[in-house]
Amino acid sequence: MKNSLPIRRGANSPVRGPLSTLTLTFLIPAMLLSTACMVGPRYQRPAAPASPAFKEPLPQGWKEAQPNDGAIRGKWWEIYNDPALNALEEQVNLSNQNVLAAEAQFREARDAVRIARSGLFPTVSGNAGIVNSKTSGTLVNNRVAAFVPGVRTDYNLPLSLSYQADIWGSIRRTVRQSAENAQVSAAQLENARLTFQAELALDYFQLHGADSAQDLLERTVKSYQEYLDLTQNRVKSGVASGSDVAQAQAQLETARAQLIDLGVARAQFEHAIAILMGKPPSELTIPRASLKSEPPLTPPGVPSALLERRPDIATAERQMAAVNEQIGLARAAYFPTLVLNASAGLESSSFVNWFTWPSRFWSVGPQMAETLFDAGKRRAQSAEAQAAFDVTVANYRQTVLTGFQQVEDSLSALRVLAEEAHAEDAAVQAAEEALKISTYQYKAGTVSYLQVITSQAIALQDERTAVDLLTRRMVASVALIQALGGGWDASKLPSVDDIIHGK
Repeated sequence: MKNSLPIRRGANSPVRGPLSTLTLTFLIPAMLLSTACMVGPRYQRPAAPASPAFKEPLPQGWKEAQPNDGAIRGKWWEIYNDPALNALEEQVNLSNQNVLAAEAQFREARDAVRIARSGLFPTVSGNAGIVNSKTSGTLVNNRVAAFVPGVRTDYNLPLSLSYQADIWGSIRRTVRQSAENAQVSAAQLENARLTFQAELALDYFQLHGADSAQDLLERTVKSYQEYLDLTQNRVKSGVASGSDVAQAQAQLETARAQLIDLGVARAQFEHAIAILMGKPPSELTIPRASLKSEPPLTPPGVPSALLERRPDIATAERQMAAVNEQIGLARAAYFPTLVLNASAGLESSSFVNWFTWPSRFWSVGPQMAETLFDAGKRRAQSAEAQAAFDVTVANYRQTVLTGFQQVEDSLSALRVLAEEAHAEDAAVQAAEEALKISTYQYKAGTVSYLQVITSQAIALQDERTAVDLLTRRMVASVALIQALGGGWDASKLPSVDDIIHGK
């Protein structure tokens, strides 16, 4: 149902005072009312599950941190004091294609805010036209006898203005929703950076873990070669059988096969790092380097701080705010819309008189529209928006719970692996001592070479386990830093006002 009061005046039409006064009296209050009220709920962040402290006890040497203590700041990977890792990580922001795509999506979201904000202002359009037409002689003779048949030229230069008054705040809510979606995109960009930076660090430490295993196996192959030489010399001396040589040879070749097999994993990690840096694998070669140091201490702080430190939690929270605006939009649909239209220009049948004052025309008038019956559509849309908001609330709380789980998992892994590494170091020392004893006994002829092989296998297994444990501890430390947000903070998100005003 529409109610409109258009006014149109031609070149020779007088402007009648009462009607013009009525129009202005209607338009001015409408303009003032366009920012008068905003229907719909005001957003408040729902409560999220949290506890005063993490369940997992901290490893020895760590301490509980206050909310702002021990927080990772800046470039989190520098905590490892590895210049090679630092150089690789710097390339993620510059060349990683997924990060660049996320950055472009953020720019796209900011432009969407500008598009939505344009609805707060009038739309002005204009065009010029010259139309030649011929009136039907039959039509003129039978219906419009006052017109003379023939060719007519119409010169037209109109300008039109249209403005929708934002009485119920639907346009402002659309702008705010777009700005909050831009915040979502900004948080997703930060989450992408953290994800791929962490993935690079994980691949980097696993690559050097393979290097450590390779160094171990190279030493083992060299040692096994010495044992093979020992058995061969003993056979030549007549104090050992050929089976000792065969067993030593088998042990040596097995170690060589394991050493060769490590090349597959190392190559794959190096290729993955190249892709994360935005380079083809052929352009990256990472020198071999064994893992030396243990993971750095990274106090997790208190659980409540996690809500502000993880970009994925910020993403879920901003999604709630954006969907909340949709509830207001659905409720604004219950109220009438007011559109103000105005047009003016020059029109003439003669080019000479086209740009003269008598050729002017204008019209102005408001138009109000209200839906009287929609078979429950608006009620369903309002309920749909509320249900969508409830979905985002559940997703937000689940994201928070997942964040707590990931921190607890990483803390648990670091603590357990540290204890296991301590026990494994003792096992390595015991295995090396057992190998020495078996070797002396074999040389003395008191045990068979099978005892030496058994001791070798146990020693190699324990040493491989120790290398794997250090790799896993480094991986767990990266996972903990990622779970803690990598030093990011929600305060780094651009504010809604800054996004709206293009700051």
